Amino acid sequence: MAGIIRLMVNFVLDHAFSLHGLLALLGLGVYATGSRTLHQRRHPSAAVAWVLALVLMPYVALPLYLLFGNRKMVRRRERAELAAAKGSSGAARTGPLEPLAAALGLPPPACYARLQIHEDGAAAAEALHAGIARAQREVLLSTFLYGRDAFGEALAEALAERVAAGVRVRLLIDGVGAWLGGHPDLRRLEARGIEVRLFVPPLRSGLRGRTNLRNHRKKVIVDGHWLWSGGRNLAAEYFTGDAHRAAWLDLSFDLEGEAAGQARALFERDWAFAQGQEPPPPMPRDAQAPDPIQGGGVVQPCPKLQLIPSGPDQADDTLFALLVSSFFNARERIVAVTPYFVPDETLLLALTLAARRGVRVTLVLPKRSNHRLADLARHRALRELAAAGVEVRLLPRMVHAKAVVVDEALAFAGSANLDERSLFLNFELMFAWDEPDDVRRFAAWIERQAVGAHPYHPRHPTLMREVAEGLLLWLAFQL
Repeated sequence: MAGIIRLMVNFVLDHAFSLHGLLALLGLGVYATGSRTLHQRRHPSAAVAWVLALVLMPYVALPLYLLFGNRKMVRRRERAELAAAKGSSGAARTGPLEPLAAALGLPPPACYARLQIHEDGAAAAEALHAGIARAQREVLLSTFLYGRDAFGEALAEALAERVAAGVRVRLLIDGVGAWLGGHPDLRRLEARGIEVRLFVPPLRSGLRGRTNLRNHRKKVIVDGHWLWSGGRNLAAEYFTGDAHRAAWLDLSFDLEGEAAGQARALFERDWAFAQGQEPPPPMPRDAQAPDPIQGGGVVQPCPKLQLIPSGPDQADDTLFALLVSSFFNARERIVAVTPYFVPDETLLLALTLAARRGVRVTLVLPKRSNHRLADLARHRALRELAAAGVEVRLLPRMVHAKAVVVDEALAFAGSANLDERSLFLNFELMFAWDEPDDVRRFAAWIERQAVGAHPYHPRHPTLMREVAEGLLLWLAFQL
């Protein structure tokens, strides 16, 4: 009997080892093939973590990789199309971002008019409802979450009124954001004539390997000419608050012009992706060249902005590249506001070196955000910045605004946080202005919000805290 038991144990161990080896080889093959096909740029810690996990625990790591492992979706054919789009326009590049933006395959700078920066949530809600009320043909909405609250209900009523007037209304909600927003009643929205799509719902999507890629873009486009965008989701806490919590400090804006048309084209690509359809190809840069504004029979140059889509649908990490380049080129000041600050080493180095060479760097954060892990993970970077002379201001309320101003040359605003998830994983949408008056307006808005902030005083961390911060930072890129 003892001999039979030993024989069975040896058989199980021998075959288990063989199965383990086969699964490890399969996992490494899937990892290598996916990384090569999609040209995945991975953080070194993430790459090492995946390889070790696939070798040591392939039965756990391989399913996780198939669910969460893909970071880019642009394949070779699409890269060729983007490369052709990059080189299709031979016009001179004059703006501070244009040469690099062109090299990254971004659309050309677009004309805009009547930029309004919303002072607070009430102004943002008023502008949003006024824009929707003017719709004659279509209203397109993209949001990370849609609140099941009084604000969401009032917005649904406004949209239903436009549907009754013959306007087509489409609403794109992120699949995870739909949960976080309190499970909005999608059937009721559809019963009112609103077309609703969920972007990669985690339990029902056929897009394997992309569950971890969330659509964080926030925009409302009316008739292809008016755009409302920024950091606000379509829920009460981002506007006026409710009986349970005060409104968060957030930033949004609206404008008119060709930039809205570019945002519409991006919406169509996201809508097609959410439906599992092939997205329309990117337009060549020269086919999108902005038209001058006609005034009094005289052709006048128009102010322009740079639309910056960032995420898995871009061949490069567009926003990250533009921010790092801008920080290295800063001469006088950098002012940034963000709810979550977990930068990678390159972005942190760019800010640190800017401060050390005499650039005034100011960072505005909430003293306590709604993500406690992000608050814990940020301290290592904040200690390094404070040592370099960066002024870190902490506001006693929740800050959800996302904006960066560099000198009087550039202002970035939109949906992206200064953390690794926003910069490398999420579908994000940012805008960049180089019109001096508008750059100053964004800087002034940040300075007004920072009144009453308290300075950050770094404290020497304990060993346990350093270990916890390190583990969080190691996981931050994938989670």
